[in-house]
This record gives sequence, structure tokens and C-alpha cells, in this order.
Amino acid sequence: MILIGQDRLTLDDFAAILFEKKEVLFDDASLKVVDDNFHFLKSFAANKLIYGINTGFGPMAQYKVKNKDLLHLQYNLIRSHASGEGNLIPPHLARALMIARLTSLMKAYSGIHTNLVLLLKELINRDISPCIYEHGGVGASGDLIQLAHLGLFLIGEGEAGFEGKIYPTKEIFERFNIQPLTIYGREGLAIMNGTSAMTGIGMINIISAKKLFHWSVLLSAMMNEVVEAYNDHYSYELNIVKLHQGQNKVAEMMRAILQDSRMIRDRSEHLYHPETLQKEIFEDKVQEYYSLRCVTQVLGPVYDTIQYAEKIVVDELNSVNDNPVVDHINKNIFHGGNFHGDYVSLEMDKLKTAITKLSMLAERQLNYLLNDKLNQKFPPFVNLGVLGLNFGMQGMQFTATSTVAENQTLSFPMYVHSIPNNNDNQDIVSMGSNAALITRKVIDNSFTVLGIQAMTILQAVDYLNCEAKLSSATRSFYKSLRKIFPKFVEDAPKYKDLQLIRKFLQTSDPVSSR
Repeated sequence: MILIGQDRLTLDDFAAILFEKKEVLFDDASLKVVDDNFHFLKSFAANKLIYGINTGFGPMAQYKVKNKDLLHLQYNLIRSHASGEGNLIPPHLARALMIARLTSLMKAYSGIHTNLVLLLKELINRDISPCIYEHGGVGASGDLIQLAHLGLFLIGEGEAGFEGKIYPTKEIFERFNIQPLTIYGREGLAIMNGTSAMTGIGMINIISAKKLFHWSVLLSAMMNEVVEAYNDHYSYELNIVKLHQGQNKVAEMMRAILQDSRMIRDRSEHLYHPETLQKEIFEDKVQEYYSLRCVTQVLGPVYDTIQYAEKIVVDELNSVNDNPVVDHINKNIFHGGNFHGDYVSLEMDKLKTAITKLSMLAERQLNYLLNDKLNQKFPPFVNLGVLGLNFGMQGMQFTATSTVAENQTLSFPMYVHSIPNNNDNQDIVSMGSNAALITRKVIDNSFTVLGIQAMTILQAVDYLNCEAKLSSATRSFYKSLRKIFPKFVEDAPKYKDLQLIRKFLQTSDPVSSR
């Protein structure tokens, strides 16, 4: 079980709820703070003009709402903004959004009745999620459109996802005897005013990006093995004189992966030998191509970017991103812009750029393996059949190249793509939900590229018949993949093999798989 309350939720906690289906619980003290905050707002707002309670919203905040219409106002807000379009986001993304919204609301600065957080908890634990569309949010007054669909779901309207199917929310609620949300004051606004869509999706992006990074280091190490590269480019001595944390982390990882490999060469045993100096032309490359030799310098910034993105997005997850902020401790209400998504938007843009570069590295390493004129070691396209008659991995390269090209185009930043709207009330916006969703696409694409690279490396290992010489880590990886992707000689469709490899990379633990 995972407690959500006043304490900080970590990335591991989030992943445990989302992927391991750990039960969400509250402690009594945290629930009491939410209740205290609700009763403070109810008392404080009794004879005051408070935005979003007895006023309209956004540019219509100058219009006072009559007392008899206050609850109807909240329902109007939810229903009017449930205007998303495009594809439905996958259920696990919708569930991530729910976890993020619950985490923020449990900080007790939103003036909401406890029935809202109790309902969210129950729905998360039952794995019932709202149907939420990709398009709509601009990430300024929160992820208004995506979160309006969450609100619609909570009041028992719209559609819900359960066990891979879509149902009317009312039907699912009746099946499980779930009572729809009752509005007491500002619950509608509290659901919608926040960065929980971009944050929930962003958390998943970081979890996936970490996997991609680890696989990329492993595959890069394996690349160095099959081409019998020299060991000095990932040595401690070379990398320590460059002071970047990520570079030295990648070098450390590569040394650990390759520590018992019998294919990596020591430069002093080969190029420093007296007989070598007598030659005018060297058969062995004095230095490997950059995609092999500069792995620590290329993947180092990717590591640093992921680490910083995790800090920022986890901070956002644990933040109060509502407006106004209902502060029962200082007995006041503060109006501002904590719902603005620039922090998450910028990190998602940086993350997708870093992951695009990771996919570019994989594509260049793949090209090196497939091009016999470059590697001078393998047949064209690592073809284990008859040259000219068979094609090996030739067809798969097109998919990798096309996918990386899409990543490069998708790397245009959303953070600087502000378009004023809402009668210019929202005159500068973050586009954070777009940034998070596009980053999701870049990450998904990159699993495809790394899958194709992994398939090719396995074929290269079999061409060399060098499995026994691989390091313990890379040999374990080789064996795991060969169980689902056997060696092939004759041509056959490979798209289903790629799907299996991709699923393996997405769902397996890169560390335990070694």
C-alpha cells in the first residue's frame, strides 16, 4: 500500500501505484487536514467575494453569481469544458492523471470536501479511469480540458474505461455501487485548476525514459563488443577529466557491463605493439567511429536531463497547483498562477530532445552494423543467408530511419509555442499537456528504434558465433531476447518479432535483465 497525504510521493511510489497496482490509502491525520481546509473556506467565504466560488471564471470573473446558483456554477464549469478531441489517451495515462490530481488535492490547499479525495482513491484502487482526449489543454489555467473530462467522470457522466473496455460512467458506478461526486463548494474548479494531466503523463515519461537510457547504454556496450572496440574511451581515466556527472555515470555503467567481456580490446596490447609501428597502413582502426567512441559524451547529457526532469516533475506532483490557494493555516486565500505548467512543459521539451538524440545514436550504431563498407566485419545488412537472394535486416532499417526522422520533427519545443486565448486572459500559456503527450510519442518511437537495433546486434553475435565471449551482462540479455526472437537466416516478416522485442524493452527491468 502507498499512503498519499502530507508526505512527499516519490517516483517509485507513483510507479508502484500505477504499474504494480499498490493500494492507495490515507492516514486519518491527512484526511482531517483536508476537512479542516474545507471548513475554513466555507466559513471564510461566507460574506466575501471569492474567485470561483461566487464569481464567474477567467475573463468572466467580474460577474457575480447568485447564491442559489453557486453549486450549479461548478457543474456548468465541468460540463462546458469537457470539450476534448482527438484520440483517447491510454488508460494508464488517465490513471496517472488521477494519481497526480489526488496527490495535489491531499496537500489540503483547495478547500474541497473529503468526498472528492475519497472518491478518487476508490476509483484508482478499482482501476476505473475516465475517458480523456489528447487535444484541448493549453496548460495555463491548468490542464482545463483534460481535467474537465476527469470532473465529468467524477460526477457520474461521460465515459469510463474498465478492463480494456469503455462504458458509460453511470453504468460502471452502478455496477460497483459508487456514488458520484457531490459538489459542496469549489470542487469543480479544484478538479480542473491544476497541472495534473501534464504531470501524470510526465511521470510516466520519466519512468520510460529511464528504461530507454539503460537499454541504450547496454546496447552501446554490446555494439562495442561485436566490433571488438578498444576500452579506453569508456575508461575512468579518460572520462574523469571531463567533469559532467552524466558522462561519468555512463562510463561507469559501461565498465560494469563489459568488465568480463572477452571481446573488448586493450589498446596497449594492439596498437602500442612494436610490430604495429613498422606498418604504413593499419588494418585496425586507430579510433572507432563517434557513435561507438563517444557514447559517454552523447548519453551523458541524456542522463543528466532525465535526472533533472525527475526532480522538477516530482516537485510538481507534490505541489499545490490550484488557484486560488486556500490557506487555512494563515487564514487567508491567495490568488495567483500556481496552475501554470511552464515547469513541466520545459522539462518535457528538454526530455524529448534528449530522447531524440538517444534514438539518433541508436540509428547511427545500427547503420554502422548494417553497412559492410563501414564496419568491414559483417555481411551487408548482417545478412546470414545468401547475399543477393536474402536481405537480412535491410527492411527493418527503413523503419528505424523513418521513426528517428519523426522524432527529430517532433522535437520542436512546445514551451515557446504560446498562443493567447480565453479572451486574452490566458495571454501566455505553457502548452504543457501537448509537450508531455508529444514526449510520450518520442519515447514510444525510441523503443521501436532500440528494438530494431537489438535485433540486429543479436544477428551480428550469431554471425560471429561469439556468444561465449560476451560479458555476463550482455550474454544474459542476448539469451533473454533469443527466447522470443530466434536467429533467422531465411527472410520472413519481422514486424511481429519487433513488437515482441519492443514489449520486452518496455516492460522488463534493464538491470535485472542483465
